[in-house]
Amino acid sequence: MKVLVPMDDSDCALRAVEHLLAKRGDYKALRIHLLNVQPPLRGDVSMFFDEARIQAYHREEGDKAMARARARLAQAGVAVREHIKVGEPAEVIARMAEERGCDQIVMGTHGRGTIAGLLIGSVATKVLHLAKAPVLLVK
Repeated sequence: MKVLVPMDDSDCALRAVEHLLAKRGDYKALRIHLLNVQPPLRGDVSMFFDEARIQAYHREEGDKAMARARARLAQAGVAVREHIKVGEPAEVIARMAEERGCDQIVMGTHGRGTIAGLLIGSVATKVLHLAKAPVLLVK
């Protein structure tokens, strides 16, 4: 079973990893894909930085965001594939799940943001609407 786990270095996102570890016996041949979605840089930064430097920045930030989850999964002996993408988080999450053939998306909820997202978080709400795969939200 392929599971996509979006990560943003929050305690909520890490709880999704802990949930998977606690329930991994319920999954058959669990394959975890960690995903960090970086927001695009605002303005025309290409005047100051070349594309390679911008990509390196996104990669560094993504690596930092996934560090705790990576360490926890390694400690548990679970192999993962890591992905760092740039774009609007909910759209990228839904698209990655479909492209990778994921059977499920497991993600934490923040409950921060606009009024529409007060209960489960605006990104989680959008993922619920956009994703074709089942979405498990972990509080």
